[in-house]
Amino acid sequence: MTRKYELLFVLKPTLVDEELQAKINYLKEILEKNGAVIAALRDMGTRRLAYKVEKFERGHYGVFYFEAPTDAILEVERNLRISEDFIKFMTVKYEKQKEIKHWNKQVEKFAPKIETKEEVVVTEEVVVTEEIVVAEEAVIAVETVAVKQETTEA
Repeated sequence: MTRKYELLFVLKPTLVDEELQAKINYLKEILEKNGAVIAALRDMGTRRLAYKVEKFERGHYGVFYFEAPTDAILEVERNLRISEDFIKFMTVKYEKQKEIKHWNKQVEKFAPKIETKEEVVVTEEVVVTEEIVVAEEAVIAVETVAVKQETTEA
């Protein structure tokens, strides 16, 4: 049975951007390998910790929102404990209706926005339609001028 989860993690602040991305991708791969479907990722950046953890006063925060089978959580947490770059983590399970509603709001807020192909096609059709209308008006204007000239000559 799959459930909705939130995984908050804190990485060492000494990691450079490439290493941070590599660790986030590593965590994403672990989740997906264990059957999780990732709904959203919230990268909160480097922040001050409430207290020193492993001699660090700051840490790089991130949150994964995902759905996974209950067995997967143990394996994911085991891998996080092994890695030295993750200094803290916390997994939250959403069960009640009110909690699931909150989870859905967070996913909506932080999921990547993707522009669909249909929207692009509609925009292109509107532009083409306006060009055709402008072209038809020009043809009508030319025909009107031609009719007036014939009348004047006769």
